[in-house]
Amino acid sequence: MNKSSKEAGMAQDVTIFYFAALREQMGREKETVPLPAQPVTVEALVTELRQKDVGMDEVFAASPRIRVAINQTLATFQDTVKPGDELAFFPPMTGG
Repeated sequence: MNKSSKEAGMAQDVTIFYFAALREQMGREKETVPLPAQPVTVEALVTELRQKDVGMDEVFAASPRIRVAINQTLATFQDTVKPGDELAFFPPMTGG
């Protein structure tokens, strides 16, 4: 088995950024978390992370309308996240 086929089956990372009030509530600007090699939804990833991180669970429970972007494009929690993607979570935007 060559190196690239080995890497294809291994988990890779996804980088998560937190913006505005979420950054303050989370106590961090960004983090890198392992992601399965197969694609998962944002919702599935967040559910898994909330189970492991009480602080994240509290923040997401208190802000049910959190928005998400994948690779700098506005997305939904039903969109797919792949290894190497960048996610950004931020509070709802207001007009004015």
